[in-house]
Amino acid sequence: MPIEMRSFARSSLDDDERREVEPVAMLADHLRDELAEREAAINQAHVVNAPSKDIQDIVAEILTDELGFAQEVVLTRQDGIVTHARPDFVYSLSPGRGVMAEVERGGTLNNNHDLKDMWKAHIAQDVQHLFLVVPNSNWTRTGGGREKPYPRVLNRIGAFFGTPRREVDVLSAHVFGYGWLSLEAAGQLRPDGGS
Repeated sequence: MPIEMRSFARSSLDDDERREVEPVAMLADHLRDELAEREAAINQAHVVNAPSKDIQDIVAEILTDELGFAQEVVLTRQDGIVTHARPDFVYSLSPGRGVMAEVERGGTLNNNHDLKDMWKAHIAQDVQHLFLVVPNSNWTRTGGGREKPYPRVLNRIGAFFGTPRREVDVLSAHVFGYGWLSLEAAGQLRPDGGS
């Protein structure tokens, strides 16, 4: 399965916000292209019981080396909110304006990491945009499908956009779907070695 991407933006943007959203969308397109170039490596790393760090390392190479993101930056604290948010990656657009990128794997849905990431972007005073990199599918030990995070994340994150009543303090969100496990690879993962 190829690298997927879907973007969301607030329904009404002023001129400054519109000017900011455009280069962020171009940055997202660049990330998608770079992920597509590394699709084989991502697919090879996205196997049952592999550490999520394997995927994060591939994405980190793109975000830090190619796109200029910083890794593990502690965001500015908010008055009255107890948090020391430290996203996987942050890109500064200008003072107090930025993009947060998070790479998820197994806990995307069952631990609500996608919603936690949206919350983190919402409350961060120096982040207005979210890049969320999630699996297209996750698999059981026997190679069967367990869940499909990417389409569910699209529905969950998309719920925060579209009408002013539902929108939060995030100007845009870009969700990337990665990883495919072939039947041959799934057969190699079975405890009996069968296919």
